[in-house]
Amino acid sequence: MGVEGIGARVARKEDKRFLTGKGRYTDDMSVAGMKYAYFVRSPYAHAKIKSIDLSAAKAMPGVIDVLEGKQLLADGIGNLICGWMIHSKDGSPMNMGAWRPLAHDTVRYVGDAVAIVIADSVGQARDAGEVVSIDYEELPVVTDAISAMESGAPQIHPEAPNNLIYDWEIGDGSATDKALSEAAHITEIEIHNNRLSPNPMEPRATLGIYDSAEDHYTCYTTSQNPHVARLVMSAFYNVAPENKLRVIAPDVGGGFGSKIYIYPEEIVCLWASMKTGVPVKWTSDRTEAFLTDAHGRDHVSKVKMGFDKDNRMIALKVDTVANLGAYMSLFSSSVPTYLYATLLSGQYEIPAIHCNVRTVYTNTVPVDAYRGAGRPEATYLLERTVETAARELGVSPAELRRQNFIRSFPYQTPVIMNYDAGDYEASLNAAMSAADWNGFASRREEAEKRGKKRGIGMSCYIEACGIAPSQAVGSLGAGVGLWESAEVRVNAVGTVEVLTGSHSHGQGHETTFAQLVAERIGVPLDSISIVHGDTDKVQMGMGTYGSRSGAVGMSAIVKALDKVEAKAKKIAAHLMEADESDIVIENGELKVAGTDKSLPWFQVALAAYTAHNLPAGMEPGLKEGAFYDPTNFTFPAGCYICEVEVDPETGKTEIVQFVAADDFGNIINPMIVEGQVHGGIAQGIGQAMLEGVRYDPRTGQLLTASFMDYAMPRADDLPSFEVSHQCTPCPGNPLGIKGCGEAGAIGSPPALINAITDAIGTNALNMPATPLAVWNAIQARN
Repeated sequence: MGVEGIGARVARKEDKRFLTGKGRYTDDMSVAGMKYAYFVRSPYAHAKIKSIDLSAAKAMPGVIDVLEGKQLLADGIGNLICGWMIHSKDGSPMNMGAWRPLAHDTVRYVGDAVAIVIADSVGQARDAGEVVSIDYEELPVVTDAISAMESGAPQIHPEAPNNLIYDWEIGDGSATDKALSEAAHITEIEIHNNRLSPNPMEPRATLGIYDSAEDHYTCYTTSQNPHVARLVMSAFYNVAPENKLRVIAPDVGGGFGSKIYIYPEEIVCLWASMKTGVPVKWTSDRTEAFLTDAHGRDHVSKVKMGFDKDNRMIALKVDTVANLGAYMSLFSSSVPTYLYATLLSGQYEIPAIHCNVRTVYTNTVPVDAYRGAGRPEATYLLERTVETAARELGVSPAELRRQNFIRSFPYQTPVIMNYDAGDYEASLNAAMSAADWNGFASRREEAEKRGKKRGIGMSCYIEACGIAPSQAVGSLGAGVGLWESAEVRVNAVGTVEVLTGSHSHGQGHETTFAQLVAERIGVPLDSISIVHGDTDKVQMGMGTYGSRSGAVGMSAIVKALDKVEAKAKKIAAHLMEADESDIVIENGELKVAGTDKSLPWFQVALAAYTAHNLPAGMEPGLKEGAFYDPTNFTFPAGCYICEVEVDPETGKTEIVQFVAADDFGNIINPMIVEGQVHGGIAQGIGQAMLEGVRYDPRTGQLLTASFMDYAMPRADDLPSFEVSHQCTPCPGNPLGIKGCGEAGAIGSPPALINAITDAIGTNALNMPATPLAVWNAIQARN
C-alpha cells in the first residue's frame, strides 16, 4: 500500500468542490431559452378525471404552454414499466397496472401528475397551474396492504383483481411445516417494517432539451444510472431513439435508491421540450419529494421459528404482505422477493425455510428500493425473531446466535443464496468486546438507581451485494444485465482517465477509483480523472445501487487496467530490449527486474502515441476497455450492538453506545468506508426511532409531507459510533471487495429495537419507537 493507493485513508478529492459550493447539480444547469415546469398533481388519492380545462392557465402571464395526458398518449409516449418480472406460485405473471406519465383517466394517489405548465419562471408556472380546472369524481380509497386484500376493498387497477400483484413463494413449504411440527420450541412474532421517505439532500430535478435542427434530445437528471434511464426512455417509453438521446447525471446529492428509477417528470419534460421548442426544467420542492419520490419498506410479516431441544434452529416460516403503492416502479417487484426472502437464512444454519410473499396495490406513493432494498426487511425480521427466541428460551442472545452460526463455506442456503466466505464469530467477538457486553449488568443496575431503564440489543446481519451474474438474474426475471463496464485511457503525457459505467452520488468514486489506479501504476492521484454520468462520454454501464460499485464497477476497472498494463509492458520491454516477463511496474516506472533499467510511466505512454518505435504489428495508443460480470453475489456481514437508556416517565430513549463490527472484505479507503457506515447507521436509527410515512386511511392524504411532520434524525439523536472491520476477502472478484454502502441501514434497526425492548421489558413495540410509542408500551406492560 502506498500513501495514496489501496488501503490509504485519503481525503476525498471531490469534497473540495462540494464544500466550497462549486458542485454542479441538475438545478444548476442553465441553457439559452430555458423555461420552467410546474406539474399539476391530483389532490385526491383515487378519482376519475371527468374533464380538464387548460384555457385559463394558457392565458396566464409568461405561460408558454400547458399540456395534458391525452396529448402525451396521442404522441405515442408509453407507460412506465416495472423491469423485473415476477411470477406467482401458480405460474401466472405479475399483474402490472398501467402507469401513465400524465394521468388522463384515473388518478391513484395524491400527487399523481395530471398536467404540466411551462412558463418563463417557476412562479408563473405555479400560478398558472393553480388555475388549471380539473373535474374529478372521487373514488373509494385504501392505503394499507392488509385492507387492500379484503373483500370489497376499492379496486385500484382492473388488471389486478383484489389488488393482488403476485403471490410468490420460495423454499420448501412441506419440509418447513414438518420441521416445525417436530420442534421443541416455536417462536412466533408479527413484524411491521415501517414505510419510509428517502429524503436525499438534493431533491429530484430534470432538464429536457430538444434540438430540432439535429432531431436530438438531451436530458439532465438526478439519476443513479443514466444509461439505464436512456435505455428505458428510448426502448419502452418511446421518448426518442437511443442514438438521439443523451442522458447526463452531473453531481447528484444523494440517492439511497430513490434515484435509480425513471419517473414521469423526466419523460414529460423531454416530451414537453419537443412540443414547445424550448428547454424545460423542473426541480422538485420538498413537499413534492414526499408526495412523489418512491417510498421504501412497508411490510407486514408473520414469522414462526422452530428450535430443537438443544436450541438449534430447524425451521423458519414467513408470510409477508408488501405494499407496493399505486403503481409498480422500475425494480419494485424484486425488492420483497429476490432481494428479501433469499436473505432469510441470515448468518444461521437453518435447514428448512419457506417464505410466501403477496404484494398489493394501494392508493399511496409507489414503493421501491430504499437503502438496503429488501435486506433491511429480512434482517429486521430475522434478528427480532432470534432476540425474541432467546428471551423465551432463557438463554443469552449472543450465545444463541453463536450456536447457530454457519461455520463452513461455501454454504448453500435453502433460499437460493450460496455464501462464499465469512467469519461471523469474529465480528460477534469484536462487537461484544468493544461494547463491554459482559459489563452490562452493572451498568443496568447503576441506571436503575437513577430511575432509568437500560437495555442492550444485538443484530447479526448479512446482505447480498453486486447482484449477479447477469444470466442468473435474467433467469429470475430481471430485464437487464447487472455487469459493469470501464475504459482506461492513458494520455500521451501519462495522465489517466477512467470512464466508468458506475455513478457516484456521494460514495467517493473519484477518490477510491483513482486509488486503485494509483496502486497499480504508481502515478499520483492528481493525474487521474474519473469520468461518469454522461451517456455521450461513457460506454454503456449499469449505474450504482446495491453496494455494487466496488465489487462490480472496480472489478471492471481492474480488467481494463490488466490490458493497459500488458500493452505498456510490451512497449517497455521493446524499448529496453528486455523480456516482457521481466517488466514490473513500480512507483510510476516500468523496470526490468533485477537491473537498473527503467522508464518513467509518461515516457512509455508518449511512446505509445508517437508510435516511432513500437513492437511489430502493435497499434498506437494506450486505451483499453472491459466489461465485468460477477460470478456470484458478495456477502458483507457483521454484528451491531446498541445500548440505550429509557426514561420511563416520558418514553424518551437515549442511545448511550453503538458498536459496529463489519466484514466488507478488502477495503480501498477505510475513511470513506467508515463514513458510509456512519451514514447508514444514522438512517437505520432514523427508521427505528423517528421516521414513518403516515396516510389518512379515509382520504389517502399524506399526513407526513414536510419535515414538520416527518422526523429525520439530527445530530443530538445520534451517539458517537465505534466501528471496526474484520476481513474475509471475497473470493469472487479480483479485489476481494464485498461492499459497504448499505450495511449500516441494515444492521442498526433491529439492534436498536432489541435494546429498547430489553430495557422496557416488553416485546410489543414496532418502529418507529417514538417517545409516545415507548411510553405506551411501558404503560401497557404495567
